[in-house]
Amino acid sequence: MQITKEKNGNALTISVSGRVDTVTAPELEKFINENIDGVTDLVLDLKEMNYTSSAGLRIILKTQKLMNKQGVMKIVNVQSDVMEVFEMTGFVDIMTIE
Repeated sequence: MQITKEKNGNALTISVSGRVDTVTAPELEKFINENIDGVTDLVLDLKEMNYTSSAGLRIILKTQKLMNKQGVMKIVNVQSDVMEVFEMTGFVDIMTIE
């Protein structure tokens, strides 16, 4: 898994590539926690993320709950395999996915 960020004022885009699973999810959680302070507009770009386990879903849900308190979050460029997981788990109903 690789993570990159692009910050512009209070807006932050986090791009995730590769697999998010029980091994890599803690790294993603740490990265988000270290970069989320003061962010009011968060974009998760998942164009290069090809897999997520329940551990990855937990991090995304936790991040959504945090952003509900301090701003907005949207998820963009979701690959079809990951979108299928989002649909099966109901994430498409509770998150902004473009």
